[in-house]
Amino acid sequence: MNLNKGIDDYKERRKKRTIALIGYSLPAIEAASELNYNYICVVPEDYVSLLEADGVKALAWNFEKISQDSEKLYKRLAELNVDFAIGLFEETVEWAGMINAFLFKDSRLFNHSLLFRDKAMMKRKAQMSGIRVGVFEEVDTKESAKKFFDKINEALSHLEEDIKDPVHLKPLNSAGSIGHYIIHSREDIDELEDNNFPCLAESHLDGQEFSVEAFIHNGKIMFLNINEYIRLGYSQILPPSPKLEAYRPIIQKAVEKLVKAFNVQHGIIHPEYFIDQDGDLNFGEVAKRVPGGHIFELIEQAYGFNAYQGMLLCSDPDTSESELKLFFPDEINGKKGHAANLLIYPHKSYVTNLQFPESLNKNKYFVKHDMFEPITPKVAERIGFGNHYGKIVFFGDEPEQIIELLNEYESYDFYT
Repeated sequence: MNLNKGIDDYKERRKKRTIALIGYSLPAIEAASELNYNYICVVPEDYVSLLEADGVKALAWNFEKISQDSEKLYKRLAELNVDFAIGLFEETVEWAGMINAFLFKDSRLFNHSLLFRDKAMMKRKAQMSGIRVGVFEEVDTKESAKKFFDKINEALSHLEEDIKDPVHLKPLNSAGSIGHYIIHSREDIDELEDNNFPCLAESHLDGQEFSVEAFIHNGKIMFLNINEYIRLGYSQILPPSPKLEAYRPIIQKAVEKLVKAFNVQHGIIHPEYFIDQDGDLNFGEVAKRVPGGHIFELIEQAYGFNAYQGMLLCSDPDTSESELKLFFPDEINGKKGHAANLLIYPHKSYVTNLQFPESLNKNKYFVKHDMFEPITPKVAERIGFGNHYGKIVFFGDEPEQIIELLNEYESYDFYT
């Protein structure tokens, strides 16, 4: 991994800093090593021996158990002279918030971390800050979900025979699309299990969906990536197509408002928005962790910097602004091209072969793929947008042509 010019000048200073990486992530470990940080990985017990065999300091912790003993994690890290903690995954965000609240003697850091974990609380905070969101409600039972569905469609003045507007049911604290159901009728709600409740119910938002990866230091956005979903959970491109790129000033202001509302001082946030035909933005949700969909890999391909390193540098209050200006390129003029990926899911329940079309292999925008010959014929059950069977990566100067490829090969049977 290559660092930007001038970053090496700060390596000696970072050698005196110790960070806690909360969750197992090989790219984050490599980034910390490249930046010359001392680091400790706080991981589930099964990962400890693997890390220690590679000479990595590791501390076992059960993130699913929250009790009065949780403060012990902070105390153990304090004994190891940890300066700050970074939550790498959804399930570790509030743990990092708790640790940093103790380290910086600021209990608000923990309270703020909870905003990123509870989607209902997140929506309320955004709404109270004047950010435009859809209609939402916490529902405890199937009956309360049906009442929400009815109220939304009554408000839209739908008649009995009209096609109903969908609503969305989401777990209060799961990552991405896990447990996300799109409800088109009251009967759809009857098919859900009781353990899907309580959950968040929200109205459907129309428009182009996209995400933002904002690298923040001292409350200031140092780099703002716009990731355009061609089809959510399947394909994306960054920087986005010219049509969406034209809204960058509006998007920048919206994210600045979000940063202020949630009082984000350091690290990365990953909000998702919808933009309608009039150029109005609706806030979807926001995470404070590494984004899914291999977005960090696409950022490095498109802009030439390591996004994991950018996250670590922005998470460190001791990083200077001059160092960050050396590290991050200009969002417009600093791009090397447009990077995109297509996540591949088998279309059948049983597959035995991988077939990759020669026409795609010879396409000038094709970079690589990491698909594999099926080991077992039964296709793994899909959870949210996870469990894809590899991805195809594209890169080039013409985003419209890359988007055509993404749409063309989404329906192709790579696994037969």
